[in-house]
Amino acid sequence: MANRMILNETSYFGKGAVANVATEILARGFKKPVIVTDADLVKFGVVEMVTKHLDEKGISYVTYDGIVPNPTIENVQDGVAFVEANQGDCIVAIGGGSPIDTAKAIAIIVKNPEFSDVISLEGIADTKNPCLPILAVPTTSGTAAEVTINYVITDKANNRKFVCVDPHDIPIVAFVDSDMMMGMPKALCAATGMDAMTHAIEGYITQGAWEMTDMLHIKAIEIIGASLRDSVDGCQEAREKMALGQYIAGMGFSNVGLGLVHGMAHPLSAWYNVPHGVACAALLPSVMKYNKDYTGEKYRDIAIALNVPGADAMSLEEARDAACAAIDKLSKDVGIPATISELGVKAEDLDKIAEDAFRDVCTPGNPRETNIEEIIGLYKALM
Repeated sequence: MANRMILNETSYFGKGAVANVATEILARGFKKPVIVTDADLVKFGVVEMVTKHLDEKGISYVTYDGIVPNPTIENVQDGVAFVEANQGDCIVAIGGGSPIDTAKAIAIIVKNPEFSDVISLEGIADTKNPCLPILAVPTTSGTAAEVTINYVITDKANNRKFVCVDPHDIPIVAFVDSDMMMGMPKALCAATGMDAMTHAIEGYITQGAWEMTDMLHIKAIEIIGASLRDSVDGCQEAREKMALGQYIAGMGFSNVGLGLVHGMAHPLSAWYNVPHGVACAALLPSVMKYNKDYTGEKYRDIAIALNVPGADAMSLEEARDAACAAIDKLSKDVGIPATISELGVKAEDLDKIAEDAFRDVCTPGNPRETNIEEIIGLYKALM
C-alpha cells in the first residue's frame, strides 16, 4: 500500500513571522485579500498585529469577522457571499481552528461552487479545483489547521459536527508566530494544548500510522509534554515551543487520521457547544486507557517521550500504565475538567451522542475496534 504525504507550500516560524504576510501577498500578486477572523480578535487588537503590516505596505483589504466558535454551515455561506461580493482573490485567516476551518470551507466553495450547500463537503470531498489561496495565521497552539487538509463544520439543524478532508483546502502559507498566541487566557491555552497532544497521540497510534508520521508525532509529544505547563503559565518561550509542537503534530495527523477521542469529542461540541479542545482534553486520558492493550510498544515510546523515569526498562503493561498516568497528570496540572458533566453533558443524551460518535469519520482510525455500547460506557464513566 502506498502512503501519501501532503504538506503546505511555505511556513514561517518564530516571533515576528507575521510581518511576512504583507511580503507574501505582494510577492504572489494578490490584490484583494479578505481577512477572515472573529469579532473578539478584532476587538482586542490581535488582528491589527497582522493588518498593520498590510497598511504599511499600502495593501487594501476587507474583513469578515463573523466567525463563531464551532462554525456553522450558515457561517460558511455568509463568508462565501462576503468574499464574492468583495471580489477577494485570497484569504488571510487569523485565529484558532474556527476561523481557519471556516476560511477553508469558504475558499473551497468560491472555487467549487457546486458545493455551496456546504454539507456535501463532508468526508473526502471530490472537489476539482484548488481553493482560493489561504494565508493562515494561527492564534492558538492546538488545531494545526494551518498545515492540515481537514476542517470541521457544525450542522446546527441536525446537532452534529462533520469533518471534511480535502487536499485542495490546505493553506499555501502559514505564519506560526508566538506573538500572536500571547493573548490566550490560561484555559484556552490549556485546552488547545491538550488538543495538540491528542492529535499527536492519536496520530501515533491510529491504524493509518507509518514511519514518517510516527517520527513527527513522537517529536510532537516530546515538545508538547515538556512545554504545555509553562505555556499555560504564560511563558513566551514555551508558547513558541507549543506552536511548533502542534504544527508538527498537524503535519502528521493530517495525513493518517485520528481516532476515538476526536470521534467522541465532535458530538459534545455539536450538542453542547463545548470548545473542541476542551472536549478532546477531557476525553483523552480515559480513551488512552481504553486503547492501551491495542497499541503494541507505542505507549512505551510515549512514556519515554514524556520523560517518565525508567520507562524503557518497565514491563509493557507498566509502560502503558505509565504513559496513561503521565497524560492524566498533565491534563489535571493544566486544569482540564475531570468529568464531562462539568461541560454540560446530560445522561439522557448519551445514547444519541454515542451513535454520532460511532459514525464520526475519525472513529474508524482508532486502534481498538469499538461499538456504540462501549462508547456509551466511556461517556458514562466520565460523567
